[in-house]
Amino acid sequence: MDEGVRLTVVPGELDAEALCGLLRSAGIRCGYRPTDETDSLVENFVGSGGPQEVRVAEEDLEAARELLADAEANAEAEPEPEAEPQT
Repeated sequence: MDEGVRLTVVPGELDAEALCGLLRSAGIRCGYRPTDETDSLVENFVGSGGPQEVRVAEEDLEAARELLADAEANAEAEPEPEAEPQT
């Protein structure tokens, strides 16, 4: 893949690889690279390899945005697992 365009910034390489896996499963070419840019203050303290810029081909950008939005909506809709009562 050539340089492509930025889709988003994630906290670390594991997040970038997971997101690229999702995108690739939908037929969207994806890559990532380190960046100094962050989406939140917490990202400076979380993740491995520092913040990663996830990039896709320009012609895939809209489809990638839709897939990312759907994945984020599904993640927010999933109920938190209940903690087991302490004895």
